[in-house]
Amino acid sequence: MPDPGFIDLGFARVDTDRRRRCGFPEVVFGAGKTPAEVVAIAQALLAREPVLLVSRANSAQYDALVAEFPETRWHERARCLTIERGPWPKLPGRVGIVCAGTSDLQVADEAAVTLQIFGGTIERFTDIGVAGLHRLLAVRDQLEACTALIVVAGMEGALPSAVAGLVSKPVIAVPTSIGYGASFGGLAALLGMLNSCGSGVTVTNIDNGFGAAYAAAQILRLLPAAE
Repeated sequence: MPDPGFIDLGFARVDTDRRRRCGFPEVVFGAGKTPAEVVAIAQALLAREPVLLVSRANSAQYDALVAEFPETRWHERARCLTIERGPWPKLPGRVGIVCAGTSDLQVADEAAVTLQIFGGTIERFTDIGVAGLHRLLAVRDQLEACTALIVVAGMEGALPSAVAGLVSKPVIAVPTSIGYGASFGGLAALLGMLNSCGSGVTVTNIDNGFGAAYAAAQILRLLPAAE
């Protein structure tokens, strides 16, 4: 029988063909899954892939996974679990992860963990929101030196527009659910970013650091391989 490209576990069909089609293995979305289900999916993927990423994970899933795979790492603030059992090719270029405030670090950390597990090189810029623009201007040259930028912000979501007006690189904007009542759980930031007058701004869903990182990794894959 030909390989169908997935493994049917009964409760899930694990996509074992994802790396060939998309460049990276399937990522496990931990929300709503039992610890036993996460372990079963991990076993199926790690039989074929050297790395594993579980996003939106919890401590119970970590306890179950580390009992089966002692090399499991728990990135608590990012809410991610990772396993690295072998080398993964490094991607060329560098992605800057820009964070408006320390309250947005949960989402920025999710982006960082995602990029690093799939071979990306990152540079972090934290707490440079528009309430103090001199902090942003102080790192303008470092931002321009990056291949692409992930800009994470809550409140009114103004930072991606400011960054896009200073650099020539793609800006992937991530609105976060951080803010007071009228931010409506990130909706104000999302709408502000979607209506950005900064050219070259692409917007992900609220709190979607993973999606931003995956898009940035695909940009890096377009570059010539490092010598």
